[in-house]
Amino acid sequence: MPSLSKLALQPAGTTGDGLGILVTATATAGTAIHTASSTTTTIDELWLYAYNNHSASILLTIEYGGVTAPKDVIKQTLTAQNGLVLVVAGLLIQGNATPKVIRAFAATGSQISIFGYVNRITA
Repeated sequence: MPSLSKLALQPAGTTGDGLGILVTATATAGTAIHTASSTTTTIDELWLYAYNNHSASILLTIEYGGVTAPKDVIKQTLTAQNGLVLVVAGLLIQGNATPKVIRAFAATGSQISIFGYVNRITA
């Protein structure tokens, strides 16, 4: 029977602390936001929210498990200082022997923070 665990984001496979992750990268490959499982029977459901602290709107690019546009790329312009914006709403990513990484970069570095969590489903 499958089990479900709610986890903090785990960039680079570390144990996440639940705090925001600052997007410092301005080009591919972006800042690591979450590293999925290396177990093929594990599925992560991601919920990501972004906050733009800058005084101007900024284009945010999420690289969802790869860097090939358009299949791995999610783009959203974030209005300046407009609170948390949902940028990934429950998308799934399956474990892989080489773990897939969700990354982000922005047109202006060190102004956007990513918050969120993972529902990890294990068989």
